[in-house]
Amino acid sequence: MTGKLGGLATAKVVQLITAPAGVNASLGALTLGGQQAPGILQAAQVQSQNVSAEVAERAGNIQYPTVSVYCEKLVNSQVEKFRSFSGTIQMAIELRYSQDRLDGLQDGMSTYTDALLQVLEASQGDWGNGLYFAGAYQAAYGPVKHGGRNFLQTTKITFEIGVSIN
Repeated sequence: MTGKLGGLATAKVVQLITAPAGVNASLGALTLGGQQAPGILQAAQVQSQNVSAEVAERAGNIQYPTVSVYCEKLVNSQVEKFRSFSGTIQMAIELRYSQDRLDGLQDGMSTYTDALLQVLEASQGDWGNGLYFAGAYQAAYGPVKHGGRNFLQTTKITFEIGVSIN
């Protein structure tokens, strides 16, 4: 059952990101203020797996930016007695952004991160199937490394989804 919960939550987050009102709509809204519009995120750029950047680059053709969505941890804390699962699912969205020049890397990364965070903020509430999102999250920016098109930076967004199912 727990493996199914992680997969169900991951699929829901991927659906929210790739929906018509998802990250691409947020990117469009963020760039109305005169910023240079970044490229839209294709469905193939959103993956439901936990894989490091190095392994992903060796495994095949990567198109940046990439978004990896995965379940980090399941906690059945039995908040509601006599439920088969009552607790939280800790989720992660890992955004990898790459370009050939260091100039503007942080700006591009910030724009995509802000768009992903807007999607999360807009999806607060009941997700169905016993899943609900209260709205809290953390975003951690990693250092710039060599990789991708030359320079690669990663942002990891973590959040918890509440679960109450029989």
